[in-house]
Amino acid sequence: MRRREFICFLGSGLVRPGVALAQQSAKQKKIGWLSALSSTSPAARDLQAFRQSLGHLGHVEGRDIAIEFRFADGNADRLPSLAAELVDQKVDIIVTFATPAAVAARKATSTIPIVGISITDPVGRGLVESLARPGGNVTGLSFSVGLDIFSKSMELLKEAVPALQMVGLLLNPANPVHAAAASQIEAAAQALNVRARVFQARHPEEITTAFEAIAKAQFGAVFVVADVLFATEAAQIAKLALTYQLPSMHQLRPGVEAGGLMSYGPDITDLYRRAATYVDAIIKGAKPADLPVQQPTKFELVLNLTTARALGLTISPTLLVRADEVIE
Repeated sequence: MRRREFICFLGSGLVRPGVALAQQSAKQKKIGWLSALSSTSPAARDLQAFRQSLGHLGHVEGRDIAIEFRFADGNADRLPSLAAELVDQKVDIIVTFATPAAVAARKATSTIPIVGISITDPVGRGLVESLARPGGNVTGLSFSVGLDIFSKSMELLKEAVPALQMVGLLLNPANPVHAAAASQIEAAAQALNVRARVFQARHPEEITTAFEAIAKAQFGAVFVVADVLFATEAAQIAKLALTYQLPSMHQLRPGVEAGGLMSYGPDITDLYRRAATYVDAIIKGAKPADLPVQQPTKFELVLNLTTARALGLTISPTLLVRADEVIE
């Protein structure tokens, strides 16, 4: 083979795969995943719904997308440093779960698109200008329509425990939305002639202390406000609630699956699936500023009758009929 023909042969046959690989790598989008949950927590299983939804939209991990995962293992204080790591990794998009993660990501970057899952009050937190026109680099799906979900949850708890007179609110002071949530729940409780009082827990060991205080003060139930720490420690919270014979209201399904009495909140799995459509749109050139923040379309009431019996409670037929799922 002549020298010129050999060079042409190399160019046409052996070099092209390398060029194709370089082109493929250049097209690959790097997605940063930021969550305060543990990678092994029950709620983290919804991540599979997100990945499957991306697959249905034509994206394949290792081909056109790659995902960089960062989990804070229930410690929201780690979120700022984890968000900074993702920025340093030069990810193309950051997907966050829950409000603290979205806030940390927004503080870390004002240019990288952020898709938030389950953000409470995104306008009030200053993450977006409005739901219809976010206006910045943050968009995604909210936890609820305003703060009314907290009032509705309180009403359902009272319906499950008609004799309830005092309820302890388990809050995490590190969560930026819990102060507003507490005010909403306290107002709803007052309207139902129920006294509400806040008990705080920032770290796992403080949860036990909070329950001891709630029981000592003879409160009749506990309202566990949605938080990544409480989701991570769902099994511990359910055990403490049973130990102290406290009916518990949760806002995330894992709390009831772990042994809590009831939960009312958005279908988180559905939010994970829908988040993939935002990622797909941004990959295709859409700007977060132009993608409206969507609100939940599915809310679910879950009851644990095994726990109700252990607490000596009889759940009314009307409440049972309204439940989306009953665990026995």
